[in-house]
Amino acid sequence: MLALDGLRLVAALMVCLYHYVGRGGTVSASWHGSPGHLFPTLSRAAVYGNFGVELFFVISGFVICMSSWGRTLGDFFRSRVARLYPAYWVALVLITGASLALPVVVPAVRLDEFLVNLTMLQQPMGATRVLGVCWTLWVEVRFYVLFALLVVLRGVTYRRVVLFACVWTLASVLCHSTNNNLLNQVIMPQYASFFIGGLALYLIHRFGSDLLTWGIVAMSWLLAQREATLGLWGPHPHRDPYVVILIVTVAFAAVAVVALGWTRWASWPWLVTAGALTYPFYLIHEHLGWFAIRVLHRSLGLPAWPTLVVTVLGMLVLAWLIHRFVERPFGPRLKRALKERKLASRSSGLGF
Repeated sequence: MLALDGLRLVAALMVCLYHYVGRGGTVSASWHGSPGHLFPTLSRAAVYGNFGVELFFVISGFVICMSSWGRTLGDFFRSRVARLYPAYWVALVLITGASLALPVVVPAVRLDEFLVNLTMLQQPMGATRVLGVCWTLWVEVRFYVLFALLVVLRGVTYRRVVLFACVWTLASVLCHSTNNNLLNQVIMPQYASFFIGGLALYLIHRFGSDLLTWGIVAMSWLLAQREATLGLWGPHPHRDPYVVILIVTVAFAAVAVVALGWTRWASWPWLVTAGALTYPFYLIHEHLGWFAIRVLHRSLGLPAWPTLVVTVLGMLVLAWLIHRFVERPFGPRLKRALKERKLASRSSGLGF
């Protein structure tokens, strides 16, 4: 399964290039010019880089189904908390520090907004996001809750995952005929098909190919390309809809290749490191990258291409430091602490 780690890093680098050279706004101010003029060829490809998020969602469906198999709801909850929060909290501190040092790049937030960002629930609370990419974490959290309550709670089985996938698909389609914002927030029709495709691909990996699971994958792909074309191409007329469909297709196909076992030969040890770097790199790359670009390019006069390379490599090194000195020591400790609290509650007759 090491190829999945490589795919995750590819998705993160796609998003990174989109934020550095595929869009305008704040990053243009950091470059002191349009990225399209500084990187005319790379920018035309990087404009599609935000589709790396959709690849993340397909991988997430696969991995969450795999990692939750045979686990209790408590195990699932503890693993998600220990996986998500330590690096996330450190990223919040780093980017808040950058906002205080150079607020022209990253506007500083109020104390109440920073504190609510610690919960990872700032988006539904309507608070300013410290991390620009954290909207995807809110999507992931809702997927975890749905899957945990409807599948993991009773125990993950082939039948339950298939039923969940079918019901969620139908619900996501029906959401398009309603104007119920709460229902849309829970069902997430624009992203559901990506997660569902990943779930079905894991079933194929675990149990082998059959018409039902491949039918779910095919249905998910058909709906996903529609959602991607409407949601991500529509506001950007300079994007080619055929390229959007191709990228979605490649995202599904890449995870399908892993599911079928065709990547067993990819057993290079560095893929483990690539997978470990992905989450902290994804968290910090946007705002800290803009900060680095402004300092290196505008303040120190480093040319555009060296600035881009140094910035990406610098973010990868910082991600490794976060993984090595935050995730590895504190993730397991947090997980054990949550479990010890549960055991202590049970021994005192207060368990649940």
